[in-house]
Amino acid sequence: MSDQPAHAPYDALLLLSFGGPEGPDDVVPFLENVTRGRGIPRERLKEVGQHYFLFGGVSPINDQNRELLRALREEFPASGVDLPVYWGNRNWAPYLTDTLRELVRDGRRRVLTLATSAYASYSGCRQYRENLADALAALEAEGLPVPRVDKLRHYFNHPGFVRPMTDATLAALAELPEEARAGAHLAFTTHSIPTAAADTSGPPEDHGDGGAYVAQHLDVARTIADAVREETGTDRPWRLVYQSRSGAPHIPWLEPDICDHLEAVHAEGAPAVVMVPIGFVSDHMEVKYDLDTEAKAKAVELGLPVARAATVGADPRFAAAVRELVLERAAAERGERPERCALGALGPSHDLCPVGCCPARAPRPAAAGADSPYA
Repeated sequence: MSDQPAHAPYDALLLLSFGGPEGPDDVVPFLENVTRGRGIPRERLKEVGQHYFLFGGVSPINDQNRELLRALREEFPASGVDLPVYWGNRNWAPYLTDTLRELVRDGRRRVLTLATSAYASYSGCRQYRENLADALAALEAEGLPVPRVDKLRHYFNHPGFVRPMTDATLAALAELPEEARAGAHLAFTTHSIPTAAADTSGPPEDHGDGGAYVAQHLDVARTIADAVREETGTDRPWRLVYQSRSGAPHIPWLEPDICDHLEAVHAEGAPAVVMVPIGFVSDHMEVKYDLDTEAKAKAVELGLPVARAATVGADPRFAAAVRELVLERAAAERGERPERCALGALGPSHDLCPVGCCPARAPRPAAAGADSPYA
């Protein structure tokens, strides 16, 4: 019997997230980081930043990542997994490159990455991998050791993600007025992306109308809707809808928008709607503003009762799911055949993003995939 730890060959887990401002003075510099290379004027960024200024210039995402970091650092040792957990962001402190620099100076050489995005898409997977490649190139240029970095599989259909979302949907239903609850519709929300990006999301064999991005969200939505029906005895109308659109108006993006959807179902006679943000791991700005502020204002205007389900956040079941995913991937790297948990119809996602998966408009090196220059 091997005396290797269950997480071998990995010696660190990296929590990799988007990042967000932590005060009014951070907002425009943060947005400059996000939009670097796009030539967006500073005055326009100040306009975009109004969402953040409504909340004191602070995005909730960093505190939520601290909570998840704490949950993981408690879950791992409590389950006998002696694996250090680091945290780095793509667009704000702690910056990814700084975290990788710290990590290699601590002697870590095999790193497994948890991205706070559960689905396949360019912005939700490949761009994280490109940022990893950029950071590794920076370490290489500094003469530092370059660690081997892998990425956990997409976890959108892992029970530790789906079941907390199901419970949150049931809790939101319970918040509705009793007379509206029985006929309430479910609106499963996620970030809208350009239809061209959706169509090429996932491995090449999944490309097509909506690609893996839409297929994965539909699978999660259907799984949760079925579970809610079993729990409540009511088969509720549901739809996958979108939010947080940005970019030029002439470019097609995934629709319908959540506010347009609320108008449509209200006109059809829906007595209430529960918004279920399945596309988001935590209650960050796009949930707090686009759903809790903008969509709820639209519902008030319509006189339509709505409730919003909580995201997974630092739910202990999600922290346990991350541990399971780490041990699963470690076992696979050792040549074993671990059990791979997944709900719904699609089954577990790939461990290694293949060539052609979620391609960029302009090719750039990406780590943690079959085409990685740092394999």
